[in-house]
Amino acid sequence: MRIGVVVHGPQIVDSGYAAKLIDFLKKYGEVRARLGGTMGRTAVYDAHLEDVIDISEKRLPSESVDLFADEGVDIVVLMNYGKSRITGHGFGYKVFQRSEKKPPVVQIERPGEPDGSVVAWKREAEPFAEKLARELELEMVDPEEVCREIFHGEPCGEQKPDRREYRRLVGVSENENIFVNGIVVGVSTSDDVTLVAEDGVITEIIGGNIKEHGVEKLGRVNLKDAVVKTGLLRRSEVRPRKVKVRKNNKKKYRVSFLNHAAEDIYTLHDSDLVVTVGDDTTLVAADILYRFDVPIIGITDGDIDRVVKKGFKCADSIIIEFDGGWDDIVGERIHRELFRGKNTIETHDLETFKRDLLQIIDNIGASYTVRYT
Repeated sequence: MRIGVVVHGPQIVDSGYAAKLIDFLKKYGEVRARLGGTMGRTAVYDAHLEDVIDISEKRLPSESVDLFADEGVDIVVLMNYGKSRITGHGFGYKVFQRSEKKPPVVQIERPGEPDGSVVAWKREAEPFAEKLARELELEMVDPEEVCREIFHGEPCGEQKPDRREYRRLVGVSENENIFVNGIVVGVSTSDDVTLVAEDGVITEIIGGNIKEHGVEKLGRVNLKDAVVKTGLLRRSEVRPRKVKVRKNNKKKYRVSFLNHAAEDIYTLHDSDLVVTVGDDTTLVAADILYRFDVPIIGITDGDIDRVVKKGFKCADSIIIEFDGGWDDIVGERIHRELFRGKNTIETHDLETFKRDLLQIIDNIGASYTVRYT
């Protein structure tokens, strides 16, 4: 049997179950694993599993499922460790619905918890799913039960008669960040949350408070197909692994600009310095780039949303904090005047670059505080 494993999220890796389950599946046949999603990539590096789980490309979980289908696997095993049973099952439902190929998919959900489960998202996958559930001592859950449990018989992304688009979230707790395509657009105030969009723009969060600045950054979005998450992007207390060590004796240095946390930050791992704009972008980018020994200059305004349990910053990083609303204005000026509208430039002297950046900030005239790492 040829088995394709799609590993989603950092928790299944941090818990140690990704490695254990991949080894366990090898007794059934040939096993190949790849990541689905982006936040799990840091966890794979920290766990020294980059030679076991393919993290070479950024793909949605459904895209990883379809790629395995194109490669002719007999079954796809989707591994996830949601923050609750409901969020985990809702995730699996979404992945299978978004898959174009619809191969036999078996989901292993929260294997280390009392409510851990196995779901066969296609009837032909049931015999294998039942075998896994029995051997792993997990509950076998029927997809119909998942729909009753989560969606109460209502289709996700339902289109209402008033032509507004609605998306009900599952497994949300009070006071959690709500991410849409990597951007924090609001905070939940209850455990029953629905996003509302008009003409592709989120206009209301029922059961939550909207974050206008985040919605503005997000822009227009297809709410039905958007990647929506709640809570922390990485919940585990981890010991970060340095994948490489930076060299400081180069003739030229690569400096990059980043103003959107949803972009593929891992493509910047060869940079020598990254300028980040926004609190969330700075926090996530600094944490990821720490593994590659890449310092950042973060342009922030103190409106930080807690997106990881503990963020790390490389030595020589600088955080420049402005009053509310100034980070985007300052970032735009830096991008225009110092980067000349490009996202990556080269410089012979990083210290001169830093002085030029601070001079641009001084010329703007806004008050700021500088913190060095």
